[in-house]
Amino acid sequence: MTSHQNLTHFNQDGQAHMVDVGQKESTKRKATAEGSIFVSEEAFICVQSGNNKKGDVLAIARIAAIQASKQTAFLIPLCHPISLTHVSVEFKLHENEHRISIEVSTENVGQTGVEMEALCAVNIGLLTIYDMLKAIDKNMRISDIQLIHKSGGRSGQWRKN
Repeated sequence: MTSHQNLTHFNQDGQAHMVDVGQKESTKRKATAEGSIFVSEEAFICVQSGNNKKGDVLAIARIAAIQASKQTAFLIPLCHPISLTHVSVEFKLHENEHRISIEVSTENVGQTGVEMEALCAVNIGLLTIYDMLKAIDKNMRISDIQLIHKSGGRSGQWRKN
């Protein structure tokens, strides 16, 4: 039997609940997440050249990632809806590996963190790239989605080793 005492989304009876953040102090919070998608050479060249029939792959993926960050509470049942104050989305093209990486930073001033918003944005940004390129490459691989930094709140600073 697993103990639920250290998991905040379970009450003392082991039932799922939304954490009460009403008594927490509002602080500036920031989170950064990253991930990658590996694509074929043909798909990579398509992104690099901006020559895709569906449009600019990275521009559309950037908008999708931003939109996803704002919709996180609707997608993950126990996430609090929060007001984001800033979202940034950066892509890097890694030609030798035919890899596209995304890094998303989310910020707010509030009573709960923004990690899930950054992670959700990374996922949807990468899935949008997949959707835009699937006619060219069905063998794409999404990988290494992870939180790399967070700050603010009771737990303070954290950075991936």
